[in-house]
Amino acid sequence: MIKILLVDDHPSVGEGTKNMIEQDPEMKVTVILSAMEALELVKSESFDVMLFDLNMPVISGLELTKRMMSVQPESRVLIYTGYEISPNFNLLIDSGVSGFVSKTVTREQLLNAIRCVLRDEAIIPVSLLRQLRRRDIRLNESKEEKMLEEVSINEREQEILQEVSNGNSNKDIASKMLMSQRTVEYNLTRIFEKLGVRSRAEAVVEARRLKLINFNDFM
Repeated sequence: MIKILLVDDHPSVGEGTKNMIEQDPEMKVTVILSAMEALELVKSESFDVMLFDLNMPVISGLELTKRMMSVQPESRVLIYTGYEISPNFNLLIDSGVSGFVSKTVTREQLLNAIRCVLRDEAIIPVSLLRQLRRRDIRLNESKEEKMLEEVSINEREQEILQEVSNGNSNKDIASKMLMSQRTVEYNLTRIFEKLGVRSRAEAVVEARRLKLINFNDFM
């Protein structure tokens, strides 16, 4: 049985894709709605292929790929998206993805892409391949990093959120994480901006909604 992990924050897309793939009796799909859930799941389960949506809230498909590769370097990851990928192409390749699949492909095309990745073959759309030949997508990577940083919560910020949810003060967080109090305050400002909140309490509520921190931390 080929085990597939699909991470997409849209439940209807996830279920629709699952039903499409599982028409092949050799494939079994597990659908997860958030990156954090996926990172927890792979600690106890293994998958042959992973499909990540690119534009997910807080932790993007790019950031999820980086984190997954850091713990499981042999993972086979396909970016499964309905958006233009060329602006992020260089960063995605560097993160370790095996290819890209549009959400508009047919069932046969999707299954074929999965089988290709299982053979360690790269999947790149012809339109993007032509752009590569013309070198149209060689963008400034520092600008790409800045753009993606603005929509993703990194690991340090996630740790700070966890400490805030535990009721620790900025001073306590600074001492525990071996950083200055000013650095903690700066990171909290960035977190508030990314989450669209104005207070620590709102940040905790939003982090809980987005599953950035564990439910038990609110008990």
